[in-house]
Amino acid sequence: MGVTPIFFLRLVSVLGLALMLSSRLTVEATARTHRFSVNNHLKRLNKPPMKTIQSPDGDLIDCVHVLHQPAFDHPFLKNHTVQTIPEYHPDGRRLFDASKTKSKPNSQMWHSNGRCPENSVPIRRTKREDIFRATSVKKFGKKKHIRRPTSTSPDMINENGHQHAIAYVEGDKYYGAKATINVWKPKIQQSNEFSLSQIWILGGSFGQDLNSIEGGWQVSPDLYGDNNTRLFTYWTSDAYQATGCYNLLCSGFVQINSDIAMGASISPISGYRGSQYDISILIWKDPKEGHWWMQYGNDYVLGYWPSFLFSYLTDSASMVEWGGEVVNSEVDGQHTTTQMGSGHFPSEGFGKASYFRNVQIVDRFNNLKPPKRISTFTEQSRCYDVKHYSNADWGTYFYYGGPGKNPNCQ
Repeated sequence: MGVTPIFFLRLVSVLGLALMLSSRLTVEATARTHRFSVNNHLKRLNKPPMKTIQSPDGDLIDCVHVLHQPAFDHPFLKNHTVQTIPEYHPDGRRLFDASKTKSKPNSQMWHSNGRCPENSVPIRRTKREDIFRATSVKKFGKKKHIRRPTSTSPDMINENGHQHAIAYVEGDKYYGAKATINVWKPKIQQSNEFSLSQIWILGGSFGQDLNSIEGGWQVSPDLYGDNNTRLFTYWTSDAYQATGCYNLLCSGFVQINSDIAMGASISPISGYRGSQYDISILIWKDPKEGHWWMQYGNDYVLGYWPSFLFSYLTDSASMVEWGGEVVNSEVDGQHTTTQMGSGHFPSEGFGKASYFRNVQIVDRFNNLKPPKRISTFTEQSRCYDVKHYSNADWGTYFYYGGPGKNPNCQ
Protein backbone atom coordinates (compact mmCIF):
# COMPACT_ATOMS: atom_id res chain seq x y z
CA MET A 1 0.00 0.00 0.00
CA GLY A 2 1.46 3.35 -1.04
CA VAL A 3 2.08 6.36 1.20
CA THR A 4 -0.50 9.11 0.64
CA PRO A 5 0.75 12.67 0.01
CA ILE A 6 -1.03 13.89 3.16
CA PHE A 7 0.66 11.22 5.33
CA PHE A 8 4.03 12.08 3.78
CA LEU A 9 3.54 15.79 4.47
CA ARG A 10 2.55 15.07 8.08
CA LEU A 11 5.60 12.81 8.50
CA VAL A 12 7.92 15.54 7.15
CA SER A 13 6.25 18.08 9.42
CA VAL A 14 6.69 15.88 12.52
CA LEU A 15 10.33 15.13 11.64
CA GLY A 16 10.99 18.82 11.04
CA LEU A 17 9.43 19.76 14.38
CA ALA A 18 11.49 17.07 16.12
CA LEU A 19 14.68 18.39 14.54
CA MET A 20 13.79 21.95 15.57
CA LEU A 21 13.11 20.87 19.14
CA SER A 22 16.31 18.83 19.24
CA SER A 23 18.33 21.77 17.91
CA ARG A 24 16.74 24.16 20.43
CA LEU A 25 17.41 21.75 23.29
CA THR A 26 21.02 21.42 22.16
CA VAL A 27 21.45 25.21 22.05
CA GLU A 28 19.81 25.61 25.48
CA ALA A 29 21.99 22.83 26.94
CA THR A 30 25.12 24.47 25.49
CA ALA A 31 24.07 27.84 26.92
CA ARG A 32 23.45 26.28 30.36
CA THR A 33 26.86 24.59 30.26
CA HIS A 34 28.52 27.87 29.31
CA ARG A 35 26.72 29.79 32.08
CA PHE A 36 27.73 27.11 34.57
CA SER A 37 31.34 27.32 33.39
CA VAL A 38 31.34 31.13 33.60
CA ASN A 39 29.82 31.11 37.10
CA ASN A 40 32.39 28.60 38.33
CA HIS A 41 35.22 30.65 36.86
CA LEU A 42 33.91 33.81 38.53
CA LYS A 43 33.85 32.00 41.88
CA ARG A 44 37.45 30.91 41.40
CA LEU A 45 38.63 34.42 40.52
CA ASN A 46 36.52 36.57 42.85
CA LYS A 47 37.53 35.55 46.34
CA PRO A 48 35.44 36.69 49.36
CA PRO A 49 36.63 40.24 50.17
CA MET A 50 37.40 41.83 53.52
CA LYS A 51 36.33 45.14 51.97
CA THR A 52 35.18 46.41 48.56
CA ILE A 53 36.04 49.82 47.08
CA GLN A 54 34.15 51.42 44.19
CA SER A 55 36.53 53.10 41.76
CA PRO A 56 35.48 56.30 39.90
CA ASP A 57 36.09 54.48 36.61
CA GLY A 58 33.50 51.79 37.44
CA ASP A 59 35.86 49.09 38.70
CA LEU A 60 35.18 47.22 41.92
CA ILE A 61 38.35 46.61 43.92
CA ASP A 62 38.04 43.71 46.36
CA CYS A 63 40.44 43.69 49.31
CA VAL A 64 41.13 39.95 49.65
CA HIS A 65 43.10 38.37 52.46
CA VAL A 66 46.64 37.79 51.24
CA LEU A 67 46.34 34.03 51.85
CA HIS A 68 43.09 33.76 49.88
CA GLN A 69 44.27 35.31 46.60
CA PRO A 70 44.09 33.26 43.35
CA ALA A 71 47.81 32.36 43.50
CA PHE A 72 47.08 29.79 46.19
CA ASP A 73 44.83 27.78 43.90
CA HIS A 74 48.06 26.49 42.36
CA PRO A 75 48.79 22.96 43.65
CA PHE A 76 52.46 23.84 44.27
CA LEU A 77 51.45 26.76 46.51
CA LYS A 78 49.13 24.87 48.86
CA ASN A 79 51.65 24.97 51.72
CA HIS A 80 53.60 27.97 50.51
CA THR A 81 54.84 30.49 53.07
CA VAL A 82 54.37 33.99 51.68
CA GLN A 83 57.64 35.85 51.34
CA THR A 84 56.83 39.39 52.48
CA ILE A 85 60.19 40.88 51.54
CA PRO A 86 62.85 40.01 48.94
CA GLU A 87 66.18 39.03 50.44
CA TYR A 88 68.10 41.28 48.05
CA HIS A 89 67.20 44.42 46.12
CA PRO A 90 69.13 45.59 43.03
CA ASP A 91 69.64 49.18 44.22
CA GLY A 92 71.30 47.99 47.42
CA ARG A 93 68.54 49.06 49.77
CA ARG A 94 67.57 46.95 52.73
CA LEU A 95 63.80 46.75 52.34
CA PHE A 96 61.31 46.73 55.15
CA ASP A 97 58.21 44.53 55.08
CA ALA A 98 56.95 45.14 51.54
CA SER A 99 53.40 44.07 52.41
CA LYS A 100 53.13 47.12 54.67
CA THR A 101 54.29 49.71 52.18
CA LYS A 102 52.38 52.94 52.79
CA SER A 103 53.37 55.38 50.08
CA LYS A 104 51.24 58.45 49.54
CA PRO A 105 50.96 59.13 45.78
CA ASN A 106 47.52 58.39 44.30
CA SER A 107 48.67 56.53 41.22
CA GLN A 108 45.46 54.55 40.65
CA MET A 109 41.90 55.88 40.41
CA TRP A 110 40.39 53.69 43.14
CA HIS A 111 42.66 55.27 45.77
CA SER A 112 40.37 58.32 45.82
CA ASN A 113 37.65 56.20 47.49
CA GLY A 114 39.69 54.24 50.01
CA ARG A 115 42.55 51.85 50.70
CA CYS A 116 42.79 48.16 51.50
CA PRO A 117 43.56 47.08 55.08
CA GLU A 118 46.78 45.34 56.12
CA ASN A 119 47.06 41.63 55.33
CA SER A 120 44.92 42.08 52.23
CA VAL A 121 45.65 42.61 48.53
CA PRO A 122 43.53 44.69 46.10
CA ILE A 123 42.07 42.65 43.25
CA ARG A 124 40.02 44.09 40.40
CA ARG A 125 36.74 42.17 40.42
CA THR A 126 36.06 40.14 37.28
CA LYS A 127 32.54 40.66 35.91
CA ARG A 128 30.43 38.28 33.90
CA GLU A 129 30.63 40.52 30.83
CA ASP A 130 34.44 40.45 31.03
CA ILE A 131 34.42 36.70 30.44
CA PHE A 132 31.70 36.91 27.78
CA ARG A 133 33.97 39.16 25.69
CA ALA A 134 36.55 36.37 25.52
CA THR A 135 36.24 33.65 22.89
CA SER A 136 35.98 31.06 25.67
CA VAL A 137 36.30 30.71 29.44
CA LYS A 138 39.56 28.85 28.93
CA LYS A 139 41.07 31.73 26.93
CA PHE A 140 39.89 34.52 29.22
CA GLY A 141 42.78 36.55 30.58
CA LYS A 142 45.30 35.03 28.18
CA LYS A 143 47.15 36.35 25.18
CA LYS A 144 46.55 34.63 21.90
CA HIS A 145 49.26 32.10 21.06
CA ILE A 146 52.11 34.04 19.49
CA ARG A 147 54.22 32.31 16.88
CA ARG A 148 57.80 33.52 16.93
CA PRO A 149 60.74 32.15 14.94
CA THR A 150 62.70 29.42 16.74
CA SER A 151 65.79 31.56 17.36
CA THR A 152 66.88 34.28 19.74
CA SER A 153 66.32 36.92 17.09
CA PRO A 154 63.45 39.32 17.84
CA ASP A 155 62.32 38.94 14.23
CA MET A 156 58.58 38.79 14.83
CA ILE A 157 57.19 39.30 11.33
CA ASN A 158 53.92 37.43 10.56
CA GLU A 159 53.13 37.12 14.24
CA ASN A 160 49.33 36.98 13.97
CA GLY A 161 49.04 40.75 13.68
CA HIS A 162 51.32 41.54 16.62
CA GLN A 163 53.66 44.43 15.84
CA HIS A 164 56.44 45.93 17.93
CA ALA A 165 58.82 48.84 18.33
CA ILE A 166 61.40 47.71 20.86
CA ALA A 167 64.91 48.05 22.21
CA TYR A 168 66.54 44.79 23.32
CA VAL A 169 69.67 43.08 24.60
CA GLU A 170 70.74 39.46 24.23
CA GLY A 171 73.83 37.28 24.42
CA ASP A 172 74.37 37.33 28.17
CA LYS A 173 72.65 36.25 31.39
CA TYR A 174 70.20 38.80 32.75
CA TYR A 175 68.68 38.85 36.21
CA GLY A 176 66.15 41.59 35.74
CA ALA A 177 65.43 44.94 34.10
CA LYS A 178 64.17 48.39 34.92
CA ALA A 179 62.82 51.41 33.05
CA THR A 180 60.74 54.53 33.51
CA ILE A 181 57.88 54.39 31.02
CA ASN A 182 55.98 57.41 29.67
CA VAL A 183 52.20 56.87 30.15
CA TRP A 184 49.69 57.62 27.39
CA LYS A 185 46.21 56.61 26.27
CA PRO A 186 46.59 55.34 22.70
CA LYS A 187 43.49 55.04 20.53
CA ILE A 188 42.36 51.52 19.61
CA GLN A 189 40.41 51.05 16.35
CA GLN A 190 39.04 47.53 16.89
CA SER A 191 37.91 46.12 20.24
CA ASN A 192 39.93 42.93 19.65
CA GLU A 193 43.17 44.94 19.40
CA PHE A 194 45.37 46.27 22.18
CA SER A 195 48.27 48.66 22.65
CA LEU A 196 50.85 48.25 25.41
CA SER A 197 54.22 49.47 26.61
CA GLN A 198 56.21 47.08 28.76
CA ILE A 199 59.35 45.22 29.80
CA TRP A 200 59.85 41.59 28.68
CA ILE A 201 62.10 39.22 30.64
CA LEU A 202 62.67 36.26 28.31
CA GLY A 203 64.18 32.77 28.47
CA GLY A 204 64.15 29.82 26.09
CA SER A 205 63.45 29.93 22.37
CA PHE A 206 60.69 31.72 20.48
CA GLY A 207 59.14 28.35 19.70
CA GLN A 208 56.98 26.28 22.03
CA ASP A 209 58.99 26.73 25.22
CA LEU A 210 59.34 30.51 25.61
CA ASN A 211 59.39 31.75 29.22
CA SER A 212 58.29 35.36 29.59
CA ILE A 213 57.64 37.77 32.47
CA GLU A 214 56.09 41.08 31.44
CA GLY A 215 55.01 44.30 33.11
CA GLY A 216 53.93 47.79 32.05
CA TRP A 217 50.77 49.59 30.95
CA GLN A 218 48.16 48.71 28.35
CA VAL A 219 44.87 49.68 26.73
CA SER A 220 42.79 46.56 25.96
CA PRO A 221 39.02 46.94 25.35
CA ASP A 222 38.47 43.18 25.09
CA LEU A 223 40.12 42.43 28.42
CA TYR A 224 38.81 45.34 30.49
CA GLY A 225 35.71 46.56 28.65
CA ASP A 226 36.97 50.14 28.24
CA ASN A 227 39.81 52.23 26.83
CA ASN A 228 41.50 53.18 30.11
CA THR A 229 45.26 52.94 30.51
CA ARG A 230 45.95 50.20 33.07
CA LEU A 231 48.89 48.70 34.94
CA PHE A 232 49.35 45.06 33.96
CA THR A 233 51.56 42.01 34.22
CA TYR A 234 51.76 38.78 32.25
CA TRP A 235 53.67 35.51 32.44
CA THR A 236 53.96 32.32 30.44
CA SER A 237 56.24 29.28 30.47
CA ASP A 238 55.15 27.77 27.13
CA ALA A 239 54.97 30.60 24.59
CA TYR A 240 51.44 31.69 25.58
CA GLN A 241 49.91 28.30 24.83
CA ALA A 242 48.43 27.02 28.10
CA THR A 243 50.27 28.56 31.04
CA GLY A 244 50.10 32.06 32.48
CA CYS A 245 47.73 34.98 32.29
CA TYR A 246 47.28 38.70 32.79
CA ASN A 247 47.46 40.09 36.31
CA LEU A 248 45.83 37.77 38.88
CA LEU A 249 43.48 36.02 36.43
CA CYS A 250 45.06 32.63 37.17
CA SER A 251 47.15 31.10 39.91
CA GLY A 252 50.84 31.97 39.88
CA PHE A 253 51.82 35.53 40.82
CA VAL A 254 51.85 36.06 44.61
CA GLN A 255 50.87 39.63 45.48
CA ILE A 256 51.98 41.04 48.86
CA ASN A 257 51.23 44.76 48.47
CA SER A 258 47.94 46.25 49.71
CA ASP A 259 48.13 49.52 47.74
CA ILE A 260 48.37 48.65 44.04
CA ALA A 261 45.81 46.64 42.06
CA MET A 262 46.91 44.79 38.94
CA GLY A 263 44.73 45.78 36.00
CA ALA A 264 43.55 49.02 37.65
CA SER A 265 43.55 52.37 35.84
CA ILE A 266 46.58 54.64 36.01
CA SER A 267 46.25 58.40 36.32
CA PRO A 268 47.21 61.01 35.30
CA ILE A 269 48.02 60.46 31.61
CA SER A 270 50.45 62.42 29.43
CA GLY A 271 49.11 64.94 26.92
CA TYR A 272 50.44 65.92 23.50
CA ARG A 273 52.46 69.14 23.98
CA GLY A 274 51.28 68.99 27.59
CA SER A 275 52.39 67.62 30.95
CA GLN A 276 54.28 64.33 30.81
CA TYR A 277 53.80 61.49 33.30
CA ASP A 278 55.64 58.20 33.67
CA ILE A 279 55.82 55.09 35.82
CA SER A 280 58.80 53.04 36.89
CA ILE A 281 58.84 49.24 36.56
CA LEU A 282 61.55 46.99 38.02
CA ILE A 283 61.56 43.18 37.66
CA TRP A 284 64.42 41.23 39.23
CA LYS A 285 65.39 37.79 40.45
CA ASP A 286 66.08 37.34 44.17
CA PRO A 287 69.42 35.49 44.18
CA LYS A 288 68.60 33.66 47.42
CA GLU A 289 65.02 32.41 47.00
CA GLY A 290 65.04 32.48 43.19
CA HIS A 291 61.66 34.22 42.84
CA TRP A 292 61.13 36.96 40.24
CA TRP A 293 59.95 40.15 41.97
CA MET A 294 58.16 43.21 40.59
CA GLN A 295 58.32 46.77 41.87
CA TYR A 296 56.10 49.67 40.77
CA GLY A 297 57.50 53.16 41.33
CA ASN A 298 60.14 53.62 43.99
CA ASP A 299 58.20 52.17 46.92
CA TYR A 300 55.61 49.63 45.82
CA VAL A 301 57.09 46.12 45.89
CA LEU A 302 54.07 44.28 44.47
CA GLY A 303 54.94 40.59 44.79
CA TYR A 304 56.67 37.75 42.98
CA TRP A 305 56.45 34.93 40.48
CA PRO A 306 57.66 31.74 42.24
CA SER A 307 60.63 30.21 40.44
CA PHE A 308 58.89 26.82 39.95
CA LEU A 309 56.53 28.42 37.40
CA PHE A 310 59.36 28.49 34.86
CA SER A 311 61.92 26.28 33.21
CA TYR A 312 64.49 28.53 31.52
CA LEU A 313 63.91 31.45 33.90
CA THR A 314 64.76 29.37 36.97
CA ASP A 315 68.37 30.52 36.50
CA SER A 316 68.38 33.72 34.46
CA ALA A 317 66.97 35.41 31.36
CA SER A 318 68.70 35.24 27.99
CA MET A 319 67.05 38.34 26.53
CA VAL A 320 65.38 41.55 27.73
CA GLU A 321 63.09 43.76 25.66
CA TRP A 322 61.63 47.21 26.33
CA GLY A 323 59.04 48.94 24.17
CA GLY A 324 55.63 48.85 22.59
CA GLU A 325 53.36 46.19 21.10
CA VAL A 326 50.03 46.41 19.30
CA VAL A 327 47.67 44.01 17.59
CA ASN A 328 46.84 45.04 14.03
CA SER A 329 43.77 43.02 13.00
CA GLU A 330 43.53 44.73 9.58
CA VAL A 331 40.21 45.88 8.14
CA ASP A 332 39.51 45.19 4.47
CA GLY A 333 43.18 44.42 3.99
CA GLN A 334 44.21 47.79 5.43
CA HIS A 335 46.34 48.44 8.51
CA THR A 336 44.24 49.77 11.41
CA THR A 337 44.73 53.17 13.08
CA THR A 338 45.51 51.61 16.48
CA GLN A 339 48.20 53.75 18.04
CA MET A 340 51.37 52.74 19.86
CA GLY A 341 52.66 54.93 22.69
CA SER A 342 51.45 58.50 22.10
CA GLY A 343 50.44 57.70 18.53
CA HIS A 344 53.31 59.84 17.22
CA PHE A 345 56.66 58.88 15.72
CA PRO A 346 59.95 59.03 17.67
CA SER A 347 61.22 61.91 15.53
CA GLU A 348 58.78 64.30 17.24
CA GLY A 349 60.66 64.00 20.54
CA PHE A 350 59.75 64.97 24.09
CA GLY A 351 56.16 65.98 24.84
CA LYS A 352 54.93 64.45 21.61
CA ALA A 353 56.47 60.98 21.24
CA SER A 354 56.38 58.35 23.99
CA TYR A 355 59.62 57.33 25.70
CA PHE A 356 61.40 54.79 27.89
CA ARG A 357 64.17 56.38 29.99
CA ASN A 358 66.81 55.17 32.42
CA VAL A 359 66.74 51.72 30.81
CA GLN A 360 68.79 49.27 32.89
CA ILE A 361 69.49 45.57 33.37
CA VAL A 362 70.25 43.63 36.55
CA ASP A 363 73.55 41.76 36.33
CA ARG A 364 74.73 38.54 38.02
CA PHE A 365 75.88 40.53 41.05
CA ASN A 366 72.38 41.99 41.52
CA ASN A 367 73.47 45.45 40.36
CA LEU A 368 71.51 47.78 38.10
CA LYS A 369 73.56 48.76 35.07
CA PRO A 370 72.97 50.40 31.68
CA PRO A 371 72.67 47.75 28.96
CA LYS A 372 75.56 47.09 26.61
CA ARG A 373 75.11 46.69 22.85
CA ILE A 374 71.44 47.66 22.87
CA SER A 375 69.63 47.05 19.57
CA THR A 376 66.26 48.13 18.19
CA PHE A 377 63.64 46.39 16.10
CA THR A 378 60.32 47.12 14.41
CA GLU A 379 58.46 45.18 11.73
CA GLN A 380 57.12 48.23 9.85
CA SER A 381 58.91 51.48 10.66
CA ARG A 382 56.40 53.44 8.59
CA CYS A 383 53.68 52.34 11.02
CA TYR A 384 55.63 52.29 14.31
CA ASP A 385 59.27 53.19 14.86
CA VAL A 386 61.94 53.34 17.59
CA LYS A 387 65.08 55.50 18.03
CA HIS A 388 67.51 55.13 20.97
CA TYR A 389 69.95 57.58 22.56
CA SER A 390 71.86 58.21 25.78
CA ASN A 391 72.77 61.19 27.98
CA ALA A 392 73.71 61.98 31.57
CA ASP A 393 70.17 62.65 32.81
CA TRP A 394 68.17 59.89 31.14
CA GLY A 395 70.93 57.31 30.73
CA THR A 396 69.95 54.89 27.97
CA TYR A 397 66.59 55.98 26.56
CA PHE A 398 64.48 55.78 23.43
CA TYR A 399 61.43 57.24 21.78
CA TYR A 400 59.04 54.84 20.09
CA GLY A 401 55.54 54.43 18.69
CA GLY A 402 53.40 55.69 15.86
CA PRO A 403 49.86 56.11 14.48
CA GLY A 404 49.44 52.82 12.65
CA LYS A 405 47.70 53.47 9.36
CA ASN A 406 48.89 56.64 7.60
CA PRO A 407 49.78 57.57 3.99
CA ASN A 408 53.04 55.61 4.31
CA CYS A 409 51.55 52.65 6.24
CA GLN A 410 48.74 50.86 4.47
